[in-house]
Amino acid sequence: MIKVGVRFPPATRADQIAEEVRRAERYGFDVAWIADSQLLWRDVYAVMAVAATRTERIELATAVTNVVTRHPTVVASAINTVAELAPGRVILGVGSGDSSVKPMGIRPSKRAELRAAIEQIRALQGGGEWEYGERRLRLRDAGGAVPVHIAASGPRTLELAGEIADGVVTLAGISPETLDQTTKAVRKGLDGSDRPFEFTVGAFCKVTDDLERDAAVLKPICLHMATIGGQDFLRIAGIELAPPPHVPEVYPDMVHAEDWKLAIRHASKWVTDEMAVKFARTFCLFGTVDDIVERAKRAVELGATGFYLRHVGNYTLPSELIESFGDDVLPRLRELR
Repeated sequence: MIKVGVRFPPATRADQIAEEVRRAERYGFDVAWIADSQLLWRDVYAVMAVAATRTERIELATAVTNVVTRHPTVVASAINTVAELAPGRVILGVGSGDSSVKPMGIRPSKRAELRAAIEQIRALQGGGEWEYGERRLRLRDAGGAVPVHIAASGPRTLELAGEIADGVVTLAGISPETLDQTTKAVRKGLDGSDRPFEFTVGAFCKVTDDLERDAAVLKPICLHMATIGGQDFLRIAGIELAPPPHVPEVYPDMVHAEDWKLAIRHASKWVTDEMAVKFARTFCLFGTVDDIVERAKRAVELGATGFYLRHVGNYTLPSELIESFGDDVLPRLRELR
């Protein structure tokens, strides 16, 4: 079964987000991926708890939490609380830390730290004890471990996901070249294992008949890739883009900009309209219904078992995406299930 999920930035009241998650459920989406960044949005676990009480089928997933600003015991307790309200339909998405960690100058978790934290969380959720200093402690009323999916883009983290997790959420888009690289890294971690494993492909998505017009919204994301050293990644799309200087006018950063129109204006100093179109066609699910279905089919052929759809915007809900994708694309993707 191919799972189709949508990302929800918790940018408004928890009850309003929960209603939008319920709307996605009615359209037939399988997963609500709810973002976690303590300075940008409402608390992910509080939002998930409210959504759990207002839905019946859709899975609820953190997208993604971290074990730096949140101690593993805190994560174990929080996800345990949500799982009590939505048994069998909760996913713990976890990563090294991005907007929750980096803006404060805190170092993201290393792979060894992430591995140890996941082991600890699973042990506590399963009713086991864990050693803290001279004491061995347990999580009271533990309800059992929930599936853990690791967000990853680099080969070693992808390999770690294949080795220890129940799934992976890739962050490198939907191009055949990146999918080939990511699936190889994950399979290396799986090492021939045939255990159940979910391969979720993350991609920005918009149903549009005018790609040249609408691709411009992707300029800040394209520039962000150059900022973090993604030149080889961008070259897959035929984009040559040198690392730009810091843009202090855009808060807090290009990819999480509060004023997206301002971010587009500044990004346009480096990213041309042609580059934005190339980025959309190569890495994103931008285009007509036929375009999107064709790219999704190709991703499934390359190993994808699910999709993590993102609308462009951090402080709005994905209402338009839910409706356009749910009406026109989702029925056709059901043929792949």
